[in-house]
Amino acid sequence: MSLATLLKRNRVDPRLLRDPGHFLSLGFGSGLSPLAPGTAGTAAAIPLWWLLAPLPLWAYALVVLGLFLVGIPLCQRTTDRLGSHDHSAIVWDEVVGYLLTMIAVPFSWTAAILGFFLFRLFDVWKPWPVRSLDRRVQGGLGIMLDDIGAAVYAALALQAVLYGLQQQGVMP
Repeated sequence: MSLATLLKRNRVDPRLLRDPGHFLSLGFGSGLSPLAPGTAGTAAAIPLWWLLAPLPLWAYALVVLGLFLVGIPLCQRTTDRLGSHDHSAIVWDEVVGYLLTMIAVPFSWTAAILGFFLFRLFDVWKPWPVRSLDRRVQGGLGIMLDDIGAAVYAALALQAVLYGLQQQGVMP
């Protein structure tokens, strides 16, 4: 696929951002990135994680659960508006997926970057059963679920990497 075709395919009217629901499902506007909107949406989640990281684990988990539940109708509404199932501009699922990846991780730039790359890896790779979820569950729930599955893999991998770095004395 040519770059010009890719840029046209991902095009979304920026006026959609005037609507608060679409603004969120489009990842605060990051989903309008003409290249790699999922990556841009994940990057947009980093400042949100920075704000949420100091919360107690129970509060952080409750916020992420709330954002997931809100994301189902948000993504469905934007899908309906754009007329395309899981349009690449819809990146709220990446925002929530990154936040889940980072659960129980104290803020550090090392962790932020590792979590970013691990989440993107598992989100693109979609190991079993994530790929199956992506194919079988439609609508807002399907959009959200496959990224939650990728986030679970990424969170486990991140915890293992951070543990290894702590054991080597690289991280406190």
